[in-house]
Amino acid sequence: MQSMHQMACWPGFQELCTTVTTRKGRVCDISRIMGTHVACPASLRFAATRPTKRTMSEKNEKDDLDRRDFMTVASTTAMAGGLVAGYGSFAALAGRFLYPSGPGRKEWLYVTEVATMKAGDSMSYVSPSGEKVTITRQAEKGDENDFVALSSICPHLGCQVHWEAHNDRFFCPCHNGVFDTNGKATQGPPADAGQELLQFNTRVENGLLYIEVAVEALS
Repeated sequence: MQSMHQMACWPGFQELCTTVTTRKGRVCDISRIMGTHVACPASLRFAATRPTKRTMSEKNEKDDLDRRDFMTVASTTAMAGGLVAGYGSFAALAGRFLYPSGPGRKEWLYVTEVATMKAGDSMSYVSPSGEKVTITRQAEKGDENDFVALSSICPHLGCQVHWEAHNDRFFCPCHNGVFDTNGKATQGPPADAGQELLQFNTRVENGLLYIEVAVEALS
């Protein structure tokens, strides 16, 4: 083994200065060979504490990998969150359409004076919740039995239904759907499906006509 310069290491670094290189390039641990720590050559002073270029390069590469991994995880998480939010909104809308909640709060609302309508007359009415209603007077007894209030929306495809006094019927022009005076389908696709128009309650008080409708929009 090559001889070493007997120069003392700085205090606290003795245990870092225990490895030297022989002339043939072998690495020897002095503490194994000599049984104890010896003085550190001047050429190795603080060598153990100085990072090499290779170590710094490896560290930089590791930092780059860590940053890329972080960006990959962050972008994947953001994408997954967006998909979950999108599908959640779609599921909520689909559930609201397929399983609608019950009607909102109902109240009796004023429509018109009974004397303004005679048998065979009709009028359109829109509730606060947006329901479209056709009210017809079919008799002149002077009570609520004179009036029939039906939805003016065809249950087949949602077209507008019209009252035809001369035919004593409700008619949907989209597919020639026909409904009787009580809203039951008698011809066309609505009849084939056994559908009918939604009916609303009416009442007469002191010569005034009232209708019971939802005052809150359906949720």
